[in-house]
Amino acid sequence: MTLSDRAGRAHAALPDEGRRRVVVEGLTPLVDGGRFPAKRVVGDRVVIEADVFADGHDVVVARVRHRAPGSTAWSESPMTPLGNDRWRGEIDVADLGLHHVAVVGWVDAFATWQRDLEKRVRADQDVAVDLLVGAGLVEAAIGRASEPGQRAGLEQAATTLRGAVADATAMALDPELTELMDQVPDRRFETILEPAATIAVDPAHARFSSWYELFPRSTAADPGRHGTLGDVVERLPYVAGMGFDVLYLPPIHPIGRTFRKGPNNQVTAGPGDPGVPWAIGGPEGGHTAVHPELGTLEDVRALVSAAGEHGIRIALDLAFQASPDHPYVLEHRAWFRARPDGSIQYAENPPKKYQDIYPFDFESEDWAGLWQELLAVVRFWVDQGIRIFRVDNPHTKAFPFWQWLIAEIKRDDPDVLFLAEAFTRPKVMYRLAKLGFSQSYTYFTWRTTKHELTEYFEELSSPPASELFRPNVWPNTPDILHEVLQHGGRPAFALRLVLGATLAASYGIYGPAYELAEATPREPGSEEYLDSEKYQVRHWDLERADSLAPLIARVNAARRQHPALQRDDGLAFHDIGNERLIAYSKRTPDGSDLVLTIVNLDPHHVQAGWVELPLEALGIDPERSFEVHDLLDGSTYLWDGPRNYVEIDPAIRPGHVLHVRPRLRTEAEFEYYL
Repeated sequence: MTLSDRAGRAHAALPDEGRRRVVVEGLTPLVDGGRFPAKRVVGDRVVIEADVFADGHDVVVARVRHRAPGSTAWSESPMTPLGNDRWRGEIDVADLGLHHVAVVGWVDAFATWQRDLEKRVRADQDVAVDLLVGAGLVEAAIGRASEPGQRAGLEQAATTLRGAVADATAMALDPELTELMDQVPDRRFETILEPAATIAVDPAHARFSSWYELFPRSTAADPGRHGTLGDVVERLPYVAGMGFDVLYLPPIHPIGRTFRKGPNNQVTAGPGDPGVPWAIGGPEGGHTAVHPELGTLEDVRALVSAAGEHGIRIALDLAFQASPDHPYVLEHRAWFRARPDGSIQYAENPPKKYQDIYPFDFESEDWAGLWQELLAVVRFWVDQGIRIFRVDNPHTKAFPFWQWLIAEIKRDDPDVLFLAEAFTRPKVMYRLAKLGFSQSYTYFTWRTTKHELTEYFEELSSPPASELFRPNVWPNTPDILHEVLQHGGRPAFALRLVLGATLAASYGIYGPAYELAEATPREPGSEEYLDSEKYQVRHWDLERADSLAPLIARVNAARRQHPALQRDDGLAFHDIGNERLIAYSKRTPDGSDLVLTIVNLDPHHVQAGWVELPLEALGIDPERSFEVHDLLDGSTYLWDGPRNYVEIDPAIRPGHVLHVRPRLRTEAEFEYYL
């Protein structure tokens, strides 16, 4: 009888297997301990790291386990020790959807034995008994071998290890035996980090996209006419000519008549006022109907098809709210919040009032019916060919709803993307990203100084934010005309464009207000536009000589041509010795592409400074001069050393977007790059 038997005490339950000695922890990428997926795009090589170690001094082996979407089988790839028990491996993600990743580790008794034996041999010690131990390890491996060739090789090795010491020693240290034993490891006591981490893999344009927003009703060629989706088709060459690959349309549904707003948000509308597109729903239908003056569902499908021929994807606004005239108000009154007087609570953001909009009540008794209906709305538009949704104010709807809806859509259509229009608190924005939103609006509009921009984009381009949050930066929207644009003139629009398009892989502008530098607020101190398209039809002169369209086209061409600008990682800020100048570079992970951007943040005055570059860190030979080629105007400059002088006149240029490259050696090479 053992001491524990004689004690007669109750014991805590033993683990299922107490011989698992390896610890696996510190896995990256990991969002909230694995509760939410990290984000990547198709074709990425994902770096996986973890701490893998055991008690004592035995040799530990670590591998990455990867299960692709739709697969039940795990694949494995080796991990490399980095030091201090940190290991690194890589996986390729070639399929859309949710990938599962884990790390497994085990003690390798044979590798430990082989390591120690080599030390004893070098010390000229007697290893006869040690060779017998090795023979036992090899013999045990024979039972794990699945191929005849493996078994034959192991049997021969075991026989040799039990023979003459000299032959046995040579066999014990033979690399071929090492390779053979690696093929049949003893993994009885392996440790797998549970639960597995997940990685949500999206299409490439989830990381890199250039958005252009317009109001379809303002696209008519002749003034005074309400535009149609057919007019938007005619506008596509213009949008494509500027280099945009996503065309975002505000809601295209019927607009309510009750409490319809007039020009400049007047409470009372006139008989010809078109109303606000976000006041969705009328006698003609609701969220699955098209405003009759814009066209039909067939016109939507035709627009999607025509846009695709120009390399443009259509993004549709997803605004989950209703006008007082929406069919839902009559058929599902329980989906809206009732006031004590029996009326329905309209939308407010005090002191702002939106009497023409009723929010859905996500605490409704019939919340399940509401969720199912809104899911059906998204599926309806997916069936019409819409694969991108810009979601209006998602932070005012229940978090669990978004997690459920996005997962439901992406389960069948993993290429569908959702952009969160959530100008709200940082933790709320990050939570929406965790729940599945592919991209998010940002605070870029209100980050105007060098310090603000540097601090903010260092946060966005580094973990933990970069693992889950993909920024989509906008210098303006129909709701936001920042004071920098109001007071900075055309140069302010130019500099904010260059900043947005080079700091972030995804950006957008609301046009034609942007390229035509529309800068008049509704009243002093307001960020609302005077004569905003939200309330009325506008006609735009796209042929104006002062349009920024040519600059926009050059900026977007640079983005398409340079992979460094198509990512949010690889961003580094550099000292330039002038608070009105900002300098930063972007570099691809393999170092093959490097773009340096320098922008004058002062739209009124010439600014100059000496930019300082960490040449070796950027992969530039400090012993050689190098060229910087301006992607905006085609100029090429020869720079030498880490400090170089820059002077920027905002009346001439907003800044430089410089492709950094080694000095060209021949005239033919020089002409090729130009």
